[in-house]
Amino acid sequence: MTTTTKKRKLALVIGAGAFGTAIAQVLATNFEKVILKVRSEDVYLAIKKGENSVYLPGLKIASNIDAALSWDEVDAHSTSDIELIVSALPTNGIAEYFKENFDRFLGYFVRGVPLLSLSKGIDPETLELSDDLFYDNYPHFKDLFCFLSGPSFAHEIMQEQITLVTIAGRSKKVLENVIDMVNTPYFKALASYDVKGVLLGGALKNILAIAGGVIEGLGYNHNTRAAMITRGIAEMLRFGTVYNARPETFYGLSGMGDLILTTTGDLSRNKTFGLELAKGRKAEEIIKSQRTVVEGYKTAKAAHFISERYEIRAQIFNGVYDVLYENHPPKEVITKIMRSPSKFES
Repeated sequence: MTTTTKKRKLALVIGAGAFGTAIAQVLATNFEKVILKVRSEDVYLAIKKGENSVYLPGLKIASNIDAALSWDEVDAHSTSDIELIVSALPTNGIAEYFKENFDRFLGYFVRGVPLLSLSKGIDPETLELSDDLFYDNYPHFKDLFCFLSGPSFAHEIMQEQITLVTIAGRSKKVLENVIDMVNTPYFKALASYDVKGVLLGGALKNILAIAGGVIEGLGYNHNTRAAMITRGIAEMLRFGTVYNARPETFYGLSGMGDLILTTTGDLSRNKTFGLELAKGRKAEEIIKSQRTVVEGYKTAKAAHFISERYEIRAQIFNGVYDVLYENHPPKEVITKIMRSPSKFES
């Protein structure tokens, strides 16, 4: 799989948050035109001026990226030239959005246009990962869906920092095609057939990133963070067993790689959320006060329900749930975990 040398024609990115914009920037290297479908007028006007100042202030975007607020603006381009769709929607927005626009996307899929999803979460109502949410709507086109995860801060992608991610899917041909579309000299994707493992790693690490922010905010340091990461991976593997995910996936880019980044870096929304919790702020108050999506917040509820349904031993994940939804003081949750009986390491 090598970086494409011939320019593709048109890519359509749904959602112009920080990560959607960053992936559009990557695609701008390989496509003649990238359309960012946005829903907010302020984001639309900012992108028209060459910068997503709402989510990525101070970082210029490529001149061949254009914003579209309406579908009419998208259709003003030759939509038959669309070769890739990227969904940068949060997990809980996928089902409704693609139900509302079912026929439009069906038309793309009938033509064989692949879709790359960037979401990293679990729906707290249905307990479905993003692959299920897409497959529910388009069961006859499962091979066209691919899923990206891995250690990748949007801000650093925009700065062309070398970034490696995993893209998972069912079809070798589609995977190779999509990876060829996204690979650049600074952005590289590796292929995986373990869709569930890649999605679980990307979703569950957000919860652990919240935990990382909490322990850092409470004044704990390297020993505590290392313990949390290590035991967090062990708990992630237990979730993986339920979904028949491959254990080695959790030690790769979409698992361990993403977890290390979000628990140690300073650009993680989920870690920042945890830092605010450590100050004594309530979860709902923090969520309502900001515009960006903290995927780990709702995913923590989903993970808790999954652990109950399948009797998964997940002290850290359920501890985060207790802080977020039961208003337990973080310090008390940590004390409870530390006082629990010691078991063999596994």
